[in-house]
Amino acid sequence: MTQEMSTVVSNPEACGPDYEVIQSKSPVFYDSYDRKSDLKHQTHYCPGCGHGIVHKLIAEAIEDLHLQAKTIFVSPVGCSVFAYYYLNLGNVQVAHGRAPAAATGIKRTCPDKIVISYQGDGDLAAIGMAEIVHAANRGEKITVIFVNNAIYGMTGGQMAPTTLLGQFSTTSPWGRRSANEGFPIHMAELLASLEAPVYIERTALSDNKNIMKARRAIRKALEFQRDGAGFSFVEVLSPCPTIWDKDPVEARKWVEEKMIPVFPLNVFRDRKPETVAETCPPQRPVPEVLDLGAQESTHISATARHSHGLEELKIKVAGFGGQGVLLLGQLLTEMGVREGLEASWLPSYGPEMRSGSAHCHVCLSRNRIGSPLVSQPDVLIAMNELSLRKFASQVPERGLILYNGATLPQDFPAPLARVACIPAAEVADKLGFAKAANIVLLGALLEETGCLQPGTALAAIGARVKKAGVVEVNRKALEEGRKFVDQNVWVGPESQADGFAI
Repeated sequence: MTQEMSTVVSNPEACGPDYEVIQSKSPVFYDSYDRKSDLKHQTHYCPGCGHGIVHKLIAEAIEDLHLQAKTIFVSPVGCSVFAYYYLNLGNVQVAHGRAPAAATGIKRTCPDKIVISYQGDGDLAAIGMAEIVHAANRGEKITVIFVNNAIYGMTGGQMAPTTLLGQFSTTSPWGRRSANEGFPIHMAELLASLEAPVYIERTALSDNKNIMKARRAIRKALEFQRDGAGFSFVEVLSPCPTIWDKDPVEARKWVEEKMIPVFPLNVFRDRKPETVAETCPPQRPVPEVLDLGAQESTHISATARHSHGLEELKIKVAGFGGQGVLLLGQLLTEMGVREGLEASWLPSYGPEMRSGSAHCHVCLSRNRIGSPLVSQPDVLIAMNELSLRKFASQVPERGLILYNGATLPQDFPAPLARVACIPAAEVADKLGFAKAANIVLLGALLEETGCLQPGTALAAIGARVKKAGVVEVNRKALEEGRKFVDQNVWVGPESQADGFAI
């Protein structure tokens, strides 16, 4: 959209009583565009490009529906990569093709927002094909605007998935041939074959009549999202005069004469699902105050050794594959969820099913978790010596290390963190179930930090294990881990003997 396409009037009153505003720029656009100091009155789009028109249609629909304050615009990689300089909305810039995946995360995190994924044909139908298909198949409550000009515009005119048969490009210099490059992909028809989408329409910017149809389609797609319906998709056949080597008028005619016969304009889906509420991803509010005392517990003592009001706890669990490293992380995460906390679990492991190195990151917090990666754990659970040596230096002062061993290795330097040596493997062997060493260490963690309730641990274990005998031995392992912490001496700086602080 350029200055010529709409008259901008900042102060109509100063123009006199006979002045009448025929058209003005939508307030959804910034007053000036600061990408380049000498071109603040216009966008970077080529003359005749369809992106400016589509931006205008989106802005007008958002203004008409009073959605500006709650809209988040997900910008792609492509000619429209600088959309955040023009649209005065919440803006998120994403990697090539990943707009539907990012939009999914944004919408699920902020379900009250209007989320628009804006993409070109190379971005959506090539590198982003998996993202768009799976977002549509899940029925994500986002609106996708697909600008299809049948060519890669920003990168110099390579063949796109939607390039027409016979159409020339830098990578199809003899014209696209079905036997060599395949047929153009019809995205609207492809997505319409899925069950979940609620609205799919293909429009075109070939003339004013079709532009008005595109305006109505974009507005309708946003209305679907505003009303809580599922996935909506508007494809816009758009001219690209520069790469097509045509003037703007010729480019519009080419859309009408060449593109529309291949990509017929149509409403492919227009319905609301019967069970919108039931298909919504569950939204779990984070409680203002976490009352751990209200949780049912089978803990022997009335209170843990060191009870803490949990705000945030970062845990790293490490060991060999087969020691239950990842399972322990999963149990901690599920326990956090059961107690109303935000929780994340990030595994890291090699291809070996057994004996390979494995570790995982666990974050528990009252507040939203910015990243699941734990670089400085409050607690390290090291199930073997290799993991102890590898990760102990990451634990800061006043942190806690739980080590699966009777003593520290003789040549191991004294860490800043407090260390508890717990022969968890031996304890588990005595219980007749060697695999329960990780649960012994879980009991030690819960007893020392008081971060979660043992009753919650048993509930999480019971949800995963169906054999009564295994549940019982895990209950005993949890109790033995707690007892060991309660009855033995800690290793660590004397200044930290007052307990572990979260």
